Amino acid sequence: MTSAEMTSAEAAHAPVLPGNPETKSDSHSAATDFLQIESIVLNLDASLRVHARAHFFSWTQGLLQSLIRHELLICTMCLGKPPAFRADGFSMTTPEPNLFSDMFLRDTGVAPALLKLWEERRYQPVIIDVGPTAGIGSGAFTRELERLGATQILVHGVHDTDGRAVSLFTFACRPGSAGPRQSYLVQLLAPSLQAAWVRTQLRARTEGAADKPGGGSVLTVRELDILKWIYLGKSNFEIGAILKISPLTVKNHVQKILRKLNVVNRTQAIGKALELRILNP
Repeated sequence: MTSAEMTSAEAAHAPVLPGNPETKSDSHSAATDFLQIESIVLNLDASLRVHARAHFFSWTQGLLQSLIRHELLICTMCLGKPPAFRADGFSMTTPEPNLFSDMFLRDTGVAPALLKLWEERRYQPVIIDVGPTAGIGSGAFTRELERLGATQILVHGVHDTDGRAVSLFTFACRPGSAGPRQSYLVQLLAPSLQAAWVRTQLRARTEGAADKPGGGSVLTVRELDILKWIYLGKSNFEIGAILKISPLTVKNHVQKILRKLNVVNRTQAIGKALELRILNP
C-alpha cells in the first residue's frame, strides 16, 4: 500500500520513522515510536524463525501480542474456486483453540462471509463487532466468541495476482482492542504471517507423509469419483443420478470419505483433498 492509498486514520497510527520532523516536537512520542518500530522489527525477525506449528504458536501468542492483542487467532487457507476452507486455531486464553477452528468451519456461513467482507473492502483489513448486524450469523462460533469475551474481529489476508484469496487471518479481540493502528500493523505483517504459516503446513505434510499413506491411496475409485462431483457442487441426489446409484449409497460413500480424510464435512473434505493433491481441478 502506497502512502497515497493510506487513509488518514491509518496514517495517524502508522509508526513515525526516526528522523521525521514529527518526532522533534514531542520526545515522549518519539520514544514511543522507537519502541514500536523495534517491536515490529523483532516480530518480523521472529517470523523468519518459524518452521513448525509450535514455533508459530509461540510467536503469535507471545511477541505478536505486543502489536496485535488478541484472544484467538484463526488461520484459514482458501483452496480452489469456489474456495474450500481449512482452518487452524491458536490461543493462550482457551485450552483447545482447535475447537474454535472446527466451529469456524462448521458454521458454514462464517468464513465465506468474512472473505466477502474483505473482498468488498478491496482487500483492506476489516473490523467488525460480533452481533446481529455483523453478517456472520449467530451459530456456535459466534456464541463461543461471546463466551470468551472476544467479540471484536479483525480480518485480513493474502491474495494472488488474480484477486483470489490465498489465506485469511481472523483475530478475535476484546472490545476496543482493534482499531486503525492494528489495521495498519496487520497489513504490514500479513506477508510474514502467510510465509510462516505456510512453512508449518509444509513441514507437517512432510512429516505426515513418512507415517501415513496419502489420501489418494486410501480412497477407492468410486469414492474418488464421488469426491470429484462433490467438488463440482453436486448434491447426493445429483451424484446418484449421474453414477446410477441411490442417494443413500452416495451418502454412505461420503461418510467413508470423511472418515478416511479425517474431516467433519464436505467442505473440509474438498480442502484436504486439494491440499493432498487427490483432486487436481
